[in-house]
Amino acid sequence: MPSSRTTFTTMLGLALALGLGGCNKKTETRGAAVAQRQPVEVAPLTRQDLAETLNLVGSLAANESATIRPETTGLVREIHFEEGQQVVKGQVLVKIDDSELRAQLTQAEARYRLAELNLQRAERLGETQSTSVADVDRARSEFASAKSELDLIRVRLDRTEIRAPFDGVVGVRTLSPGDYVNSQAVITTIDDLSRMKIDFQVPERFAGKVRPGTTFAVRSQSLPAGTEISGEVYFVASVVDRATRSSEVKGFVNTLAPGLKPGMFTNVELVLEVHHGVLTVPEGSILTTTQGTQIIAVKDQGADKTVEFIPVRTGLRAKGYVEVTPLKGELVESQQIVASGVGALVLYPGTLIEPRPVVTAFQTRTQL
Repeated sequence: MPSSRTTFTTMLGLALALGLGGCNKKTETRGAAVAQRQPVEVAPLTRQDLAETLNLVGSLAANESATIRPETTGLVREIHFEEGQQVVKGQVLVKIDDSELRAQLTQAEARYRLAELNLQRAERLGETQSTSVADVDRARSEFASAKSELDLIRVRLDRTEIRAPFDGVVGVRTLSPGDYVNSQAVITTIDDLSRMKIDFQVPERFAGKVRPGTTFAVRSQSLPAGTEISGEVYFVASVVDRATRSSEVKGFVNTLAPGLKPGMFTNVELVLEVHHGVLTVPEGSILTTTQGTQIIAVKDQGADKTVEFIPVRTGLRAKGYVEVTPLKGELVESQQIVASGVGALVLYPGTLIEPRPVVTAFQTRTQL
């Protein structure tokens, strides 16, 4: 039978053995935790053109638009156009009765011819001093008066023919032959659709970035889905409207589209500023802390990958990307950065990571 001393020694050895075994297991667990790598989604730095844009609502207008009214009163004798017809500059649209003016023209021509003959006779007599200088001056005055009267009748007669002021399409006519018109009557409208204009309002905070030559894109529900038409600004108002705190801007649409008509509302994407060839990162990779704005770059440590925090200055933001400029260190194109969830991940300089490609959902979101 073993002694009590032997029993105590055996139990002590067993306890020490069990304790040492537990310590070894804890050490192994701690080592595994240290070696564990944090999975992160990464994307490369890209260099691209980035544009600051402003979405607005605009109104389309014809290149030229005029309301046709007569310059004289009288009865409408003839109408020489059809509604919706394409007309050219100078084409007669409406003819107003001119019988009275033609009679006056005949009288004026007769007085003109008589005054011309009297002037010729007076000048011949003046050369031989057979008449006074006053008689010659009187003949010249009567000739000038007769000529002016004849010119006036011809102008009035010409106004009985209402002509198209420019090439365009006529609208609805509001009268018929036999109607009596005056200078306030509206005959029709004419629109030059060879080029379209667009008018929109730019808020005062962006007005300083808009100038003649600024480009924009036009989209409308009347155009096929995904279709947009480019345009260019040609006018920027020199004042800001006090009521709306915005500035009026006008531009030309570069391409004619069958679906666009004057008076339509359209969506306008105005390009305020373009930065060419700048380094960009996805918006989800920007980390803002009390120490400033940073991005988390992937750093090679032999066979391991760790992270490095790089302070940056952000610039333009467009379509899910942000322009970045490093404040310390260096960033190069194609360098891998943590692109998603930077505010939720527990990362610190030197953390071992397991880089993974950005998930498809994130890529789709940033490219919209």
